[in-house]
Amino acid sequence: MHIHFIIHEHFEAPGTYEVWAEKRGHTITYSRVYQAEPLPKSIEDIDFLIVMGGPQDPSTTIQQCPHFDAKSEQAIILSSITAGKVVLGICLGAQLIGEALGATFEPSPEREIGKYPITLTEAGMQHPLFSHFGQVLDVGHWHNDMPGLTNGAQVIAYSEGCPRQIVAYQELVYGFQCHMELTKEVVALLMANEDLTKASNYRFVDEPEVLLNHDYQEMNQKLHDFLDKLERFYSNSLN
Repeated sequence: MHIHFIIHEHFEAPGTYEVWAEKRGHTITYSRVYQAEPLPKSIEDIDFLIVMGGPQDPSTTIQQCPHFDAKSEQAIILSSITAGKVVLGICLGAQLIGEALGATFEPSPEREIGKYPITLTEAGMQHPLFSHFGQVLDVGHWHNDMPGLTNGAQVIAYSEGCPRQIVAYQELVYGFQCHMELTKEVVALLMANEDLTKASNYRFVDEPEVLLNHDYQEMNQKLHDFLDKLERFYSNSLN
């Protein structure tokens, strides 16, 4: 399998998505757009397209952020979906999937930074790729917005602060507003680029010392199990 990451900032690292790909022996390529690395010219050899998060949103213009071209990324996302590839979006990436499919992103009701529970919907509990999550799972969060919903989209999970934490757009297309890829190393990178001095003003924003002391391993393993299931489903679809 060949995995391609679109990474918008060095501190929005792939985390355990990359760990999973390496452990499974998959080939990996990157578009680190913050380093002016180009987006893929062809999606033919890509099996999984994984679009990471960032401080931008889908309405951010090239004038505002010269290394972020939302329209070009949406075109690649749509081409990958049309070609039957696996497409995963995390945070900003999830919002870009929604935009590519015609669903406008929106502000989330609450800012969320830290580790807080998500609850699976009935659709999520019955979904074969998410059944191992259980009804409630503590996961990472780092966001202000949430992805739009297409007519056929299913909300897989929600939180008290955000009604769209995981969205199934199609059988091979998923948006994660939550950050199940977080590790302590990635959290440290994010913290270095986030003002958390007013954390106490928000219901769902952890203090810095709390962020660093969370155990992220259970959610990482749950994500690996999801990716294993998704890989098998994708491989079966090719046969």
